[in-house]
Amino acid sequence: MLVLSGCTNDPLAEQYASGSGQGYISGDGAITEIPAGQRDAPIVFSGVDESGATITSDDFAGSVFVVNFWYAACGPCRAEAPDLKALSEQYTDVPFLGVNVSDSPDVAATFTTKNGLGYPSIIDANTATVQLAFAGAVAPNAVPTTLVVDREGRVAARISGLIRDKSILAAMIDTVVAEKQ
Repeated sequence: MLVLSGCTNDPLAEQYASGSGQGYISGDGAITEIPAGQRDAPIVFSGVDESGATITSDDFAGSVFVVNFWYAACGPCRAEAPDLKALSEQYTDVPFLGVNVSDSPDVAATFTTKNGLGYPSIIDANTATVQLAFAGAVAPNAVPTTLVVDREGRVAARISGLIRDKSILAAMIDTVVAEKQ
């Protein structure tokens, strides 16, 4: 009994025990920012987006960019879509990329159109290769997860779960954009 009592403060264990059946692990909105000298190696990835175009990490070489892991039936993903849309329009020099972890290309395209997202999403449901590429120290361990990647292709910041306020992600982007090149 004593050993099990230590699990009661674990949000993932509590989510499972509650029997919510929501079908995904909710992030708690935790924010991680990594100083430049402590970042992992550059991320190398490749995938096909909802329109059939190939997207690779080389497409973002030398740019700060944002990656959002999502899928259409995820409530927090739907809730943060307007903020991601607004930020992607505000930061015209910072590309945004979605990584859909569950849906078919048609479902992802419908979500993208319905929410007016002007950036592509790699369809990663069948291969999980993009998710695995980002599975380092600041992995996309929940859906949604949003990452800010520096000019060298290294993860600089993460929001695990719903973006609670777009100003949080904006500040993270500003910090990485302001870093010396």
